[in-house]
Amino acid sequence: MSYKALYRKYRPSTFDEVSGQEAIVKILKNAISTGKIGHAYLFAGPRGTGKTTMAKLFAKALNCDEGLGHQCNKCKNCEAINNGSHPDVIEIDAASNNGVDEVRDLIDKVHYSTILGKYKVYIIDEVHMMTPGAFNALLKTLEEPPEHVIFILATTEPHKILPTILSRCQRFDFSKLSDKEIKNRLIYVLNQEGITYEDDAIDIIVSLSDGGMRDALSILDQVLAYSVNNLKLDDVLNIFSIESKQEKLALLDDIYKKDVKEILNRVNNYIDKGSDIKRLTSDLIDIFKDILIYDSTGDISLLQILNEEEANIYSSKYTYNNALKNIDILLSAIKDYKLVTNINPIFEIALLKLYTNEDKEIKKEKLVQKVIDKPYIKEITNDKNKEPVIESSLNVKNNDTQSQVEKEQLEEKEEVEKNISLFDAIDETKIDTNITYPSFVKIEEGQYYLSNDDLLNITAVAKRDFKVKYNKMWSNLEELATHPKYGSKATLLLDGHLLLACKNIMIIEYDILSNVSKINSLQSQKDLQAISQIVFKQKIFIYAVSRKDSVDLQVKVKNLKEVNKLPKPDTIEIKMIGEN
Repeated sequence: MSYKALYRKYRPSTFDEVSGQEAIVKILKNAISTGKIGHAYLFAGPRGTGKTTMAKLFAKALNCDEGLGHQCNKCKNCEAINNGSHPDVIEIDAASNNGVDEVRDLIDKVHYSTILGKYKVYIIDEVHMMTPGAFNALLKTLEEPPEHVIFILATTEPHKILPTILSRCQRFDFSKLSDKEIKNRLIYVLNQEGITYEDDAIDIIVSLSDGGMRDALSILDQVLAYSVNNLKLDDVLNIFSIESKQEKLALLDDIYKKDVKEILNRVNNYIDKGSDIKRLTSDLIDIFKDILIYDSTGDISLLQILNEEEANIYSSKYTYNNALKNIDILLSAIKDYKLVTNINPIFEIALLKLYTNEDKEIKKEKLVQKVIDKPYIKEITNDKNKEPVIESSLNVKNNDTQSQVEKEQLEEKEEVEKNISLFDAIDETKIDTNITYPSFVKIEEGQYYLSNDDLLNITAVAKRDFKVKYNKMWSNLEELATHPKYGSKATLLLDGHLLLACKNIMIIEYDILSNVSKINSLQSQKDLQAISQIVFKQKIFIYAVSRKDSVDLQVKVKNLKEVNKLPKPDTIEIKMIGEN
């Protein structure tokens, strides 16, 4: 006898063997027991969740020789339905039989009496593939079929079915199975087959199945063929190009240590191995989600990926806010994957954003706390020609240590005083009101416009030092958020992400297109350049790009770098118009 796939071999033969879908099973059982059997049913839901299986079980319960509601799997009706040879249970694939002619042929045969069973059951799979003409031809028969005929329509896309068809059916929505339900079924199958297994390997298969029992059993079949009837975690990881949890946590360690070289080495290794980058991105999101949950609740039972030891380690490395921002970055990367053919550069960029992502709120809280906790400091001097002596209430015996502590305290004091005075220190008379902009900038319909070539040139001359410098001063914009004149533009800048910076130009990235338009407006540039003088201590032309344009630019830059065709900085001269 030829080999039978696991999903066929272990297909439920009775309602009681069905995993999940308890509500649907109960309704169908009650309908049969009370004699309230409908003439048309719609089974809708994701693939592999039991729609066709449930339809066959329902057909068996209607036609079993032992009576309505029974599924003995021994009588001629049950056996014929099980092996697909029952003359009164007709399965139709609407993907290949979706025309008017096929439906008319079906309608002609509907009125024939049953041959073997009590009911004639038509199971139409992928019914959403039928043409509008075919649907219309089926309408009348679907509404008033002969008493011995029942239609069961199955689909993964119910929204594509005509409302007139939907209104004539009892609709049952099949949900994805829970991880626990799938895992229990897989363990049952493995025990029945006498196969040893690693629990972690089952968890990976459950994750890959995405709530579909058929997919889970098909994946299990594939792995067992590879591993010769011994289910191992390493085999599952190798077959499906998935990174182990240890590898993902090692990547998070490198991100935490800001080891850019090692991060990029790991990414290159993933690409060389053909790893599933999309899945890896999703897995990193799940890990950061566990960190959020553990940090909020401390309840280990709510975690999906991390164990208690790992949760303690990584929640101490990544704060709640930091993990939340990292999730946003990774979710944006997944969204950007749909915009490009090669997702690898997007993944690299996302990891580097994780590397540069700083928890400013936590740092700010710590700074404020240090200022609050700082002991009273006063200057004492009896001689005007002598340097003042710092007297601190800190009881530090070591003079060198005390000197260092006092130095740090004074630096913190100066920093806080500088930040606090930013709002009040604005002197409008010292702000240069002339607008400066690059000579190559174009003006179209009241908007500044830079071409792709212009942006490439700016990328070539942009320096990391400028970006680091401006990022350090970026939080100063928060103090201007309530300013009557500059508040709205300062808030607008805070909503963006600094992408590139050179001496006189700053490129900001936005998720929302309307913000891009506001920044690039001619009317905005005067206030933006005033803000740049207040916050960044120099006049800067500020230009905005959308997330999509940013991704396109970064991918193009990477591709040009690989072929050594990126513009050379020493060949580019950016002339600013309007400078004093």
